[in-house]
Amino acid sequence: MGKVFAVGVGPGSPKYITDIVKDAIQSSDIVIGYKYTLKTIEAFLKGKEVHEITMQDQESVYQKVAKTLGDRTCLVPFTGDVNFSESEVVDRLIEIFGDVQIIPGISSIQVAASKARVPLDKSKVITMHVSTSIEEKKLELQKALIDGYSVVLVPRPWPKDPSKHFMQSEIAIYLREQDFDTSKLKVHVFEFLTTDKETHFVGTVKDLEGKQFSDLSVMVFDQTRLESYINFK
Repeated sequence: MGKVFAVGVGPGSPKYITDIVKDAIQSSDIVIGYKYTLKTIEAFLKGKEVHEITMQDQESVYQKVAKTLGDRTCLVPFTGDVNFSESEVVDRLIEIFGDVQIIPGISSIQVAASKARVPLDKSKVITMHVSTSIEEKKLELQKALIDGYSVVLVPRPWPKDPSKHFMQSEIAIYLREQDFDTSKLKVHVFEFLTTDKETHFVGTVKDLEGKQFSDLSVMVFDQTRLESYINFK
């Protein structure tokens, strides 16, 4: 069987595609990806066999390509970093193709933290963007906030099933119902990071109730305190 690569192509702007990922795309024969992700790398797709997939048909496309791959190279691009919030799909690729080589990319998590000036090494990073239960992740969010950490969080869009939909408004209501004073919790919401559609909301968690944001959004709960080296002398 040929080679299979899973690569991260950054948050949305082609400027955030690393050189090593560009090289991998250009050397591939087949590219399989979601519409938004393929749009990010469209400048490198000329002459390639491209499969645009959805959640509904991705399995059948992966299986079809696996049967006909031969000695060719297949590349599966992921928005952001393939190592964050994509493990369910990557695990499936490994089950189907066997040896899958992974190349990291720049995540929207990194960009959001930078724009909010919230250091990742003093924060908790949580993704709700999974199909399995998020009840433990909700508790993890509570604990992180109680312990005084900032939190960089990817919410979960699920418009077809309101019981699983856990976006900014639902998160705000959930925290209020857990007795958090959401009027005192500072939060940033970034949408469409690094693109010309990028937006930035900043306010309190209470302000998020009733507000709707894009599926391509990241939250940053900001509890950062300045701790420069001068404070430790």
